[in-house]
Formats: sequence, C-alpha cells, structure tokens
Amino acid sequence: MQSSSSNNLRIVSLAPSATSILCALGARKSLVGVTKWCPDVAPVNGLPKLGDCWHMDSVGTILKLKPTLVVGSVPYKQETLGKLLEHPLSFLATNPRSLADIENDIRILGRIAGRATQAERVVRKMRREFDSIAKAARPTKKKLRVYCEAWPNPRISSPPWVAEMVRICGSEMVVPAGQKVSDEQVADARPDVIVLAWAATGDRAKPQKAYEVAGWKELPAICNKRIYVVRDELLNTPGPPLLAGAKELLRIFQKIALQEKRT
Repeated sequence: MQSSSSNNLRIVSLAPSATSILCALGARKSLVGVTKWCPDVAPVNGLPKLGDCWHMDSVGTILKLKPTLVVGSVPYKQETLGKLLEHPLSFLATNPRSLADIENDIRILGRIAGRATQAERVVRKMRREFDSIAKAARPTKKKLRVYCEAWPNPRISSPPWVAEMVRICGSEMVVPAGQKVSDEQVADARPDVIVLAWAATGDRAKPQKAYEVAGWKELPAICNKRIYVVRDELLNTPGPPLLAGAKELLRIFQKIALQEKRT
C-alpha cells in the first residue's frame, strides 16, 4: 500500500530512464512533467514536456508544476544543473553505469513512490528475461567482436551496461565502454560488427558514416557490411527498455551467425 506521502508525490522527470521505471512500477500518476524524449519509452504523451539535464528552456516551467521531487540522470550540463539547484526543491541525481546500478535505481524510485514490492517484481522480471536471452544465445559458437557506438563526433562508445548486454547475447565489446574512443582504437580492435545507437537520434544513425572512415576499410565489420542501427532508446535508456534492446542485439548477432554458417 502507498503511504500518504507517496500519494502526494509530484515528480518532474528530466530522464527518460526514470520515466520508464516509474511507469513500469505503476507510478505514472505521480508524474507531473517529463522531457520531450520520454514518450519514446513510456506512455506519458499527455504530460507537460520540459527540457532535460543538458538543456532546459526555463527552470520556471518546472517550478510552476510544484514538484515535490525532480529526477535527473546523466548526461548533466553543469550550467543547466546549477540553475536548477539555485531553487529550493528536492533533486534526485542518478548516474548508473552497470545493470546492477540500474536495479538499484529501480529500487530507489520504488521506495520513493511507495512501490517497493513492484520494484522487486520489475527487477526480477528483467533478470528472468536477460537469463532467457543468455540461454537463447548459447548455441552461437563464435563470440562476435562488437563495437557499439553512442555518438560519432566525438566518437563515444556505448555505456557499460551495453557491454554487459553484449556479453549476455554471447558476444564481446572490444573497446572500452562509455568512453571517447579514436578511429585508431576501433581499427585496432577489428570488430566483426558495428552497432550504431546514437543518442537522441532514434533510428536515424547513419551507417554510411562508418563506411567512410579511412582507417576502417579493412575491418571485418566493413568488409562484410555488418553495420547495424539500433534505436537509441533501446540501448541508452537505463531501465526496462533495455530488454527490447538486448533482444534486438541478439537478433542481429544470430543473423550474423546464420550467415556465417551458410558460408
């Protein structure tokens, strides 16, 4: 049962991940404002759309909603966050790096929303589905060498939880996760497949950009035309949407395995 304090919650979510988690917990009614990115991962189209922790039109638009809590997540822009923290409001900052961190965020938001039991259910469901994906990946004999990219300029590899998801899907990320990487680093890693999930672009990442990199012409991923686009939200939203992202990675890796088997 929810406490009276959780019933009075007015949450402004500046993070699609927090929005997706709260909706999965059944706490959508606690949300009074979200970012323009949140409807891509949760059923919140009818709520006021605000900025995020990187860009915010006006702190005043948040204050007008009279939030009891504002939730934000990386990436943070110091200037934007500074303006927000000038005002007397409660702010929860999240900065998950791993799947374990994401589970902790789910539990924290569950306690805040008076839905701790539901939070444990969501965590268990995610673990079960990841386990099922791992079992489905086992028949693949060869571990594909994978480079997942979150941004092309500067070149940034996908977050550490994506590297975990790649392992769950029976393959391995071959560059440091969640870091700036050079063209040379990627070339030296010789990935068999490149996955593009560029932040805030949906499914509009451009594979041609990878094919045009001069130092990548001899990479297995380039020679075999194995550049794939995965919707940004499915890999870059540290919450329940990652399940769909893992399934998409598995689909790609199994497609490649089938191609290799035929040849």
